[in-house]
Amino acid sequence: MSQHTVVLLLGSNIGDTKYNIDKALEALEQKCTILRKSEYLLSEPVEFASSNIFCNIATIIQTHLSPVQLLDYVKRIEVTMGRINDSTISKVYTDRIIDIDIVKFNELKFSSERLTIPHSKHLNEREFSKILLKDII
Repeated sequence: MSQHTVVLLLGSNIGDTKYNIDKALEALEQKCTILRKSEYLLSEPVEFASSNIFCNIATIIQTHLSPVQLLDYVKRIEVTMGRINDSTISKVYTDRIIDIDIVKFNELKFSSERLTIPHSKHLNEREFSKILLKDII
């Protein structure tokens, strides 16, 4: 099986946010190898109003999973950790215990109903994302 290099962004704004991210990273390590992590970054919510501040981190991983398999895996991690609403389905952003986004997958360009790679909002629009990604890429 070939290994793929993937950039992920993780965020949390409910509960112990840094702990939530660390727990998600541990779960990722069950099927992936973490190559590099950014520093934690606190940021205001984007595209919705909340008084809860986000803790965010970017990471580069290696995995043998395909893009859709990886998406399914990170969605299972989110649900297992207690995430209720999926903005991909609801089209509404809300507070969340954990959010894991696939930003880049090798140099692949891929688009489906559930997943678009690369994640253009994180690469081009969201300031916190650009800061985190600059830290690791």
